[in-house]
Amino acid sequence: MTVPTPFSKSSETPEASTGPDCTTVDFFFENTYAQLPERFYARTNPMPVAAPRLIKVNIELARSLGVDPDELASRQGIEILAGNRIAAGSDPIALAYAGHQFGHFVPQLGDGRANLLGEVLSRDGIRYDIQLKGSGPTPFSRRGDGRAALGPVLREYIVSEAMAALGIPTARALAAVTTGELVFRESALPGAVFTRVASSHLRVGTFQYFAAQGDTEALRVLADYAIARHYPDAVLESNPYRTLLDSVIARQARLVAQWMLVSFIHGVMNTDNTSISGETIDYGPCAFLEEYDPRKVFSSIDQMGRYAYSNQPLAARWNLTRLAEALLPVLEQEAGTKEAAVVSANQALAAFDPQFEAARLAGLRCKLGLFTPQEGDPALAEDLLKQMAINHADFTLTFRSLSDAAADPQSDEKVRSLFAHPEACEKWLARWRSRLNDETVSPEVRSAAMRKANPAFIPRNHLVEAVLQAAVTRQDFQPFEELLDVLSHPYEDRPGLERFAVPALPGEAVTQTFCGT
Repeated sequence: MTVPTPFSKSSETPEASTGPDCTTVDFFFENTYAQLPERFYARTNPMPVAAPRLIKVNIELARSLGVDPDELASRQGIEILAGNRIAAGSDPIALAYAGHQFGHFVPQLGDGRANLLGEVLSRDGIRYDIQLKGSGPTPFSRRGDGRAALGPVLREYIVSEAMAALGIPTARALAAVTTGELVFRESALPGAVFTRVASSHLRVGTFQYFAAQGDTEALRVLADYAIARHYPDAVLESNPYRTLLDSVIARQARLVAQWMLVSFIHGVMNTDNTSISGETIDYGPCAFLEEYDPRKVFSSIDQMGRYAYSNQPLAARWNLTRLAEALLPVLEQEAGTKEAAVVSANQALAAFDPQFEAARLAGLRCKLGLFTPQEGDPALAEDLLKQMAINHADFTLTFRSLSDAAADPQSDEKVRSLFAHPEACEKWLARWRSRLNDETVSPEVRSAAMRKANPAFIPRNHLVEAVLQAAVTRQDFQPFEELLDVLSHPYEDRPGLERFAVPALPGEAVTQTFCGT
């Protein structure tokens, strides 16, 4: 294996602006990915915009990355966030990758509207990518304009930060700026640029890109890079590439279980949106369930329900199978023969279902306040979900109300009120209370633990849409700030903010979400 290390910047790297107006923003960039062979990316600078204006800097995240948030909010910082200025040490590139999109393989996708500015080491020593989205066309744009509209940028900011606060591994939002320009989709919309932070932007589709070309050497270099960056302990194993596959499968199984436990639907679980690091990335037509319906689809482009709520583990396993196929050439180097490599890959994939089910069941036990596993727990949880689906019960409010009922049986009435037919949950509540009697934990301790597993606040779709409408049509960002504040503490009760915790009224319900690209 070759373990990549940072080395001097290429002479082809664009220079930072110099002179009296030079930026004082210092990211302390490193550029290990830009030092890989040039067929891994295209060197391309962001395209400047007319009149950038800051919407938001994520102060806490900036500080954790060792970046001064005040400098980011300065004129020079805003120019960097908009793509009008190249920061010191930055080596902007657009990454190459392929991908299956709704089951159809596209051999070349790549960053069509994004620039990886560079990598930073956070205060805790973790390496992160800093990427601009909506920063103009690249060689991978496929005749697109490379821009992003304001609405999708704010959606990604809101949902990625909400997921982080919920404890789900995710890409993060560092900043958002408007461009002073229009982008043209179904209509003319204000443009914006989003600054994303991720553990990396390596995807299943990145491996597929080189596998489709039969480029085994690039696959080996990419696999070595992924191991060095995300799974360094694999270097110590006799079969590091199989260990890489095992590790990605394990992280994806936990990730999908975690996001389903808070009712999230990704919407576009294509292989180019499946990260090697085990983070949620590329928030497009994503949404959160209100009424529990395992067949629910919000994405306007998911016409066949491929990525419906309950199909997400199937989609993840399918995507990981594509990763295993792409890795076969390097697995063969370890296993000795192609046949042995296939056996090894299938053994790795067989672990997905039990890992997902174990993570999901552990999460459901936490949500139900069950500390000591018992054989009947899976049936107890599934029976509740079945009754919730039949009775159109709100997913988030049901589990949050159970958190209250764990400490006070009088709160059972709050749970019943969420069901179309309140009597439908009577027998289940009795079974649950009987099950709780088998535990030695006090009601107060149980309730407190459940409240840490059952959020009071999620990015309800009608609230997100209202925020986007206010920003796009009135340039009013106060609702955006208010919603972000609420979602930053999803497990806390917030007196006076109850309107953020209740489902949409009939006239407010959002039935479709859109990609925005």
